[in-house]
Amino acid sequence: MKEKCSLDKLPLGVTGIVYRVNCNENIKNRIFDFGIMENSHVIPLFTSPFGDPSAYLVKNAVVALRNNDCKDIIVTPE
Repeated sequence: MKEKCSLDKLPLGVTGIVYRVNCNENIKNRIFDFGIMENSHVIPLFTSPFGDPSAYLVKNAVVALRNNDCKDIIVTPE
């Protein structure tokens, strides 16, 4: 089994399965609204020119997340 890492450390193009979301409740509810929850698949697509935010593919939708929020999302690379 591969090592868990935060979503901001997942390499571009590598699928990650969400293991845990450790954000505060306000941010956690927003992230859940995007479809990012335990056992969902997330793929980092690209980063902005200055590196923050980054775009992720979640359930056939592209969402942008700040690196600060991604540090609290733990994933397992596939």
